Amino acid sequence: MIGVLGGMGPLATVDFMKKIVEATPAAGDQAHVPVLAHNDPRIPDRTDAILGNGPSPLPALCRGLQTLVNAGARCIAIPCNTAHRWHAELAAESPVPVLHIADAVSDTLRARAVRRVGLLATDGTLAAGVYQHRIDTPDMTWIVPTAAEQARVMAGIRAVKAGDIARGAEELEFAARALQARGAEIIVLACTEIPLAIEAGGFERDACLDATQALAAECVAWWHMHQPVAPVATEFSAVVG
Repeated sequence: MIGVLGGMGPLATVDFMKKIVEATPAAGDQAHVPVLAHNDPRIPDRTDAILGNGPSPLPALCRGLQTLVNAGARCIAIPCNTAHRWHAELAAESPVPVLHIADAVSDTLRARAVRRVGLLATDGTLAAGVYQHRIDTPDMTWIVPTAAEQARVMAGIRAVKAGDIARGAEELEFAARALQARGAEIIVLACTEIPLAIEAGGFERDACLDATQALAAECVAWWHMHQPVAPVATEFSAVVG
């Protein structure tokens, strides 16, 4: 079973679950990936923590991780880019693998052989270098928003979290086109709220790499490689009717 350490935010977690289903080559229900989601929105704000404006989310993340592992998760995915600032700590704490969203994105970028990559993300993700440090290759250049453009990115993300998808699309498309104008060949949507707005707007999807989708595909690939041959035994000795 794949464990989803979610709630950051709740709608983005639901979108991630949907993308796991869509990424699975299944002819029927039983061929889909078994998934358990810990969708707890009470986890402290990740960007506030990184910028020194709030408490660390790490204790809450560790509790969620423990809940998933105790429930039988054999691999953990975190559909929140900014939370990957604490990936190393979570991976060290976890007895099961914790996938890294930037690794899933890196595989796709290398396959497409792009050199100039735009990055739309939260202030926290950019400040922590979640992508720039994890994907550091000499033949690739990251293009990030200016301060004014980043203010619109954050406004767009906040709008999506508040349920205003149309406003989010307007703000995020502006920033995406600005990155394109500076030479971005592809734009990584590196916040799980951003694809929700981009998909609802008019921005060309072929110009984007949805990090959420890349992580979902990585979950499906991991499960197909590691799934048990036989069903997992339970404590129940008979079918409950």
